Amino acid sequence: VLSLARPLLPPTGLRTSLSLLRVSWIQGEGEDPCVEAVGERGGPQNPDSRARLDQTDEDFKPRIVPYYRDPNKPYKKVLRTRYIQTELGSRERLLVAVLTSRATLSTLAVAVNRTVAHHFPRLLYFTGQRGARAPAGMQVVSHGDERPAWLMSETLRHLHTHFGADYDWFFIMQDDTYVQAPRLAALAGHLSINQDLYLGRAEEFIGAGEQARYCHGGFGYLLSRSLLLRLRPHLDGCRGDILSARPDEWLGRCLIDALGIGCVSQHQGQQYRSFELAKNRDPEKEGSSAFLSAFAVHPVSEGTLMYRLHKRFSALELERAYSEIEQLQAQIRNLTVLTPEGEAGLSWPVGLPAPFTPHSRFEVLGWDYFTEQHTFSCADGAPKCPLQGASRADVGDALETALEQLNRRYQPRLRFQKQRLLNGYRRFDPARGMEYTLDLLLECVTQRGHRRALARRVSLLRPLSRVEILPMPYVTEATRVQLVLPLLVAEAAAAPAFLEAFAANVLEPREHALLTLLLVYGPREGGRGAPDPFLGVKAAAAELERRYPGTRLAWLAVRAEAPSQVRLMDVVSKKHPVDTLFFLTTVWTRPGPEVLNRCRMNAISGWQAFFPVHFQEFNPALSPQRSPPGPPGVGPDPPSPPGADPSRGAPTGGRFDRQASAEGCFYNADYLAARARLAGELAGQEEEEALEGLEVMDVFLRFSGLHLFRAVEPGLVQKFALRDCSPRLSEELYHRCRLSNLEGLGGRAQLAMALFEQEQANST
Repeated sequence: VLSLARPLLPPTGLRTSLSLLRVSWIQGEGEDPCVEAVGERGGPQNPDSRARLDQTDEDFKPRIVPYYRDPNKPYKKVLRTRYIQTELGSRERLLVAVLTSRATLSTLAVAVNRTVAHHFPRLLYFTGQRGARAPAGMQVVSHGDERPAWLMSETLRHLHTHFGADYDWFFIMQDDTYVQAPRLAALAGHLSINQDLYLGRAEEFIGAGEQARYCHGGFGYLLSRSLLLRLRPHLDGCRGDILSARPDEWLGRCLIDALGIGCVSQHQGQQYRSFELAKNRDPEKEGSSAFLSAFAVHPVSEGTLMYRLHKRFSALELERAYSEIEQLQAQIRNLTVLTPEGEAGLSWPVGLPAPFTPHSRFEVLGWDYFTEQHTFSCADGAPKCPLQGASRADVGDALETALEQLNRRYQPRLRFQKQRLLNGYRRFDPARGMEYTLDLLLECVTQRGHRRALARRVSLLRPLSRVEILPMPYVTEATRVQLVLPLLVAEAAAAPAFLEAFAANVLEPREHALLTLLLVYGPREGGRGAPDPFLGVKAAAAELERRYPGTRLAWLAVRAEAPSQVRLMDVVSKKHPVDTLFFLTTVWTRPGPEVLNRCRMNAISGWQAFFPVHFQEFNPALSPQRSPPGPPGVGPDPPSPPGADPSRGAPTGGRFDRQASAEGCFYNADYLAARARLAGELAGQEEEEALEGLEVMDVFLRFSGLHLFRAVEPGLVQKFALRDCSPRLSEELYHRCRLSNLEGLGGRAQLAMALFEQEQANST
């Protein structure tokens, strides 16, 4: 009653009084509403309220379900699916099918592929030509019959069989149709997938009612996945009962007769707009609203007209994007005034993230200096190198853009011409992109023809655009890894610790990996009557085979005066199939399951070789307190894990050793190909000399066309040990070995403290 009479109550004070009176009527006399609602520390005052609260807590309380594995069942490693969307049951949005013919496959179909293929996840071409030869970069399906009804029926059958479970929408078009791909993708993204939809340009059948409509094939049409699933059982019947010379009319009659579904041009507020292009019409001069908003344009008589349409619509989309950017920047400027920072908080360019702010001197992003001919930041560490390739094109594009922006801002009053680049600086900001600072010497020309030389500094930014996934060959975690451990006589004492760590990290969790020991004897070691220096290693390997039944630890014995990593790898390579995945390791390495998985994922046959950078601990004599204890259960010689930020050296007790390249993951076929190329380019004595100065990574780098992936590997942790730098090594390898030993002694602060203490001891 009070709620109905509320509008009739006169003053506010009286309304408040009656509201309080209403509360007291509901709660009862002598009850405090605040105490009732909040309750005391002991809990709610109302027993019913306590029951409701306990029930709510019980519903939302997390329950921990303990993992239980039946000890009687054999251990089986769980293999993940190829893509995560397979586990989630998600599907791609849109598949495009293009109907083509023998006469237009190499002309119009190629033009369609070049204009829209990069916008869709899958683009297929269907033809009735038997044994059609597919142009480069196109996936063509040949049905072997060019009858229209047969071609349409087999196309729908193929889409249902091979892609019915992977896509939500199917767009079917002809090769004489130009499709505005971004608009079509946006249209499919706005439509609900849980419905039977036949969307396109609706046309009436001749002599049929207004309700019987089909979608014109020249302008393309959308079929939902649910409609395709329902249509599949009726395809054979429609092909025998319906006679039509056009595939789009045959499909429309089949849908109406079998399912009672006709074509619609509008659904859920989304209009399918199309434009019929008149003969000899110039796309550059077409400016009607129907043309500018069209999803599809038909007919396109030749490939050049397809490219002209694509140029026209791309320019329209670019203008629309620039207009939206300007509007958003204006809104950002207006809203920035209302923020606490005011206009000072406005970053440049407007709308992009502010420059990265370093929190310490280790995070400062350095600038690279360059001129028009040279750069002073070289990959090989040289102080100066020529500016060439993509870097030169990048600098040239930045100069042209700077001059274009200056002329656009000051014309027609002033016109600028570049004389030369005085200074150039650039750096890559991960939050923004590539930044440029250019000092330009310009010639300024006024409207009256007066000329003057000016020196101006300009700043430019090439922002990071949309992130794209690079296509990479498929790899799996189920690949078996073949570890190869070369062992010198001087390293035999450390081999049992490696084998124990291998047993704990690989054999115990039953990783899909094998180990081959390559025992390298000297010219006078292990001969007749001499003790075997690897006797303890062989005994430790036999003990592991006894402890883990079914395990086979193979070992090979070679004799070499000056062992080369490439020569040793040649011996192992001949003993294994070409599809073997090798993991070349050292006696100080402790590979685990995560390292092996990254080896499998980063080494791609015929595409990429992976050489990880291990973490090297510093000399414990210089900083014993900074070496953290290793994890339990790894073995008698467990490695110490790196600290929170190993890139900072001294505070973490180690560093990533970039000079060492002894560890590597690669396929045997790739190694054999690179080795054959090395033998082809270098022959005889020159090859023998080159092998002494090369490591396996150098072979891939110089004699292979593969990608060489070099990255830090936090799972590879090595205790401090001085490497044996043989004087028989090449000058470059000997220098890298010595540099690795020197840099591995300690951080700058630790070395400085050691020198200071030594000077103090000498002075006293």
